[in-house]
Amino acid sequence: MTLSSEHGDLGPEDLKIITLARSARARNGVPEGAAVRDETGRTYVAGTVELDSLRLSALRTAVAMAVASGARSLEAAAVVSNAEAVSDEDRAAVRDLGGPEAPVLLAGPDGQLRTAVTAG
Repeated sequence: MTLSSEHGDLGPEDLKIITLARSARARNGVPEGAAVRDETGRTYVAGTVELDSLRLSALRTAVAMAVASGARSLEAAAVVSNAEAVSDEDRAAVRDLGGPEAPVLLAGPDGQLRTAVTAG
């Protein structure tokens, strides 16, 4: 399900996770940066993991960090990438913790929102 993709529809907390995801991507020189916000408002930020024995997208890494830190659910997720869409696997990770209605925001490297979908 696609949500509105107008940048103006985003609140300050959603803009914050896009900014955090963008910073992680740039700081670490990785293909993607991601950030998720849990039910208490805490954020978890990650970049793409590419090791010989382990490959995780930035969003799946951020979700794993939230789970490992005790998050019980997610309010929202953001990915900064050159990709045109959020992968089904990434949406599934958000859905596992945030439910099918959790918003997943995709922004380009410039921080501009490309699309917003639900995890479901």
